[in-house]
Amino acid sequence: MAPVSTRHLLKMKTQGEKIVAVTAYDYPFARLADASGVDIILVGDSLAMVVQGQKTTLPVTMEEMLYHTRMVSRAAERALVVGDMPFLSYQADIGEAVRNAGLFLKEAGASAVKLEGGAGVCATIKAMVDAGIPVQAHIGLTPQSVHAMGGYRIQRDEERLVEDAHRVMEAGAFSVVLEGIPAPIARRITEEIAIPTIGIGAGVHCDGQILVMHDLLGLNLGYMPKFTKLFADLKGEAVKGFKAYGDAVREGSFPGPEHSYE
Repeated sequence: MAPVSTRHLLKMKTQGEKIVAVTAYDYPFARLADASGVDIILVGDSLAMVVQGQKTTLPVTMEEMLYHTRMVSRAAERALVVGDMPFLSYQADIGEAVRNAGLFLKEAGASAVKLEGGAGVCATIKAMVDAGIPVQAHIGLTPQSVHAMGGYRIQRDEERLVEDAHRVMEAGAFSVVLEGIPAPIARRITEEIAIPTIGIGAGVHCDGQILVMHDLLGLNLGYMPKFTKLFADLKGEAVKGFKAYGDAVREGSFPGPEHSYE
């Protein structure tokens, strides 16, 4: 199948086809996600929490994001790879933001970048798009603003959210992630704007959905948000596998003759 492009995603919206997106952070899991037929693989700054064990997404660096994006880009043959711009890689200066976004394409092999914010980042989005960098916007609950928001709080200011969605579309974003938004508001946004909406905790009426890989595969070792669903229990299977290996080593049944050289 042909690789997914931003134009393909727009066509999916117009034809009413749901878009499937997931995060991945390394080569093996990105290969598996791509083989499953997902449309978008986001190398999310969520890796700070689910891979690095941080309490928020804020500590992850540009260098670390590029490193993980390289691995995912090598694995993906069909899915559109989106690199997530980390905190302070785009907020301080538009020129620096464009250069950092370009590194995701030039050095890490991504096809697009994602950044958080609504009306306040539209000038940055436009500059990136003008430089030939496809941009996915992200409004609603924006984890990089966790301290400014006073925690991970559902966003209910309907008129502001609708305005943000229209503004990022007008700035040139090819799609927008809607996070932590009541379903009726997300539905209104999806119906009003011409670009695809990708929901996470935003109800069923979005044009597509995204989940953190560790949440849907049962690999999350911490808090599970309300909007996640367990589609596999790899954590349980992994623990069983480690235990079986340990038991075999301790009882002397592994390695056996078939695992040894003469």
